[in-house]
Amino acid sequence: MGWELPERFESVRGTVRWASFGQGDPVVLMHGTPFSSYVWRDIAAALSSRYQVFVWDMPGYGQSEMHDGQDVSLAAQQEVFAELLQHWGLVEPAVIAHDFGGAVALRTALLSGARYGRLALVDAVSVRPWGSEFFRLAHDNSEAFTALPPLLHEALVRRYITTAAHRELRDDVLDHLVAPWLGPVGQAAFYRQIGQADERYTREVEDRYAELDCPVLIAWGDQDQWLPPARAKELAARIPHAEVAWIGECGHLVQEDNPAQLTALITGFLAAGELSSAR
Repeated sequence: MGWELPERFESVRGTVRWASFGQGDPVVLMHGTPFSSYVWRDIAAALSSRYQVFVWDMPGYGQSEMHDGQDVSLAAQQEVFAELLQHWGLVEPAVIAHDFGGAVALRTALLSGARYGRLALVDAVSVRPWGSEFFRLAHDNSEAFTALPPLLHEALVRRYITTAAHRELRDDVLDHLVAPWLGPVGQAAFYRQIGQADERYTREVEDRYAELDCPVLIAWGDQDQWLPPARAKELAARIPHAEVAWIGECGHLVQEDNPAQLTALITGFLAAGELSSAR
């Protein structure tokens, strides 16, 4: 499966690129930051043999529109996701959300009234504080980082992304993950999305997670350096009915560290819903 998103949706925050694969019950895969739907490529291919899989790049990320003054905050992405669900005509899809995508999925359910058949939160941004030490440093100094010489910026982004994985990323994968953030437009967009990160967006909902009325899976890499496993335990305490699964020898970027194990976990979670519906 080549990774091109051929479809376009004109959202309130800019053009969103998206794609769907396969047939069956709908499953939406949501990426985090500073990634794109590309991280789901292997898992999307596997799931598409049984489900209709939807992938999309958030405004300001990947193949979607990036521009000066763009609102790419968590609240803005929530607004766009609610629009997309309506555009796709999806009623209670399964949602599998990684990192920042987890926060988007949670807000869209609790504040926009979206309903999910099942929700898997994979190393999800969900409780405060957010991000790594570098993330917080760049957030507090986003204007200074935006002005970095391009070669220094590229080296920084490449190194930063490698720390998301527990295992060494292949050169071609790392190149693909870094590419959207290069050049004047990409460099500005990289620090824009960090600069607009605001923990108030999770503060507004993190005491309401127990209101989620669908089956919830919390999946976490046991070697996550960005969002340590203690965050998974905090999240599980806020969603008492959630199932927790640890992904062994994986960092934050579990899709790259062990796509097979994550696919098996997701497939089992989705299949459990089908068995429940059949009873």
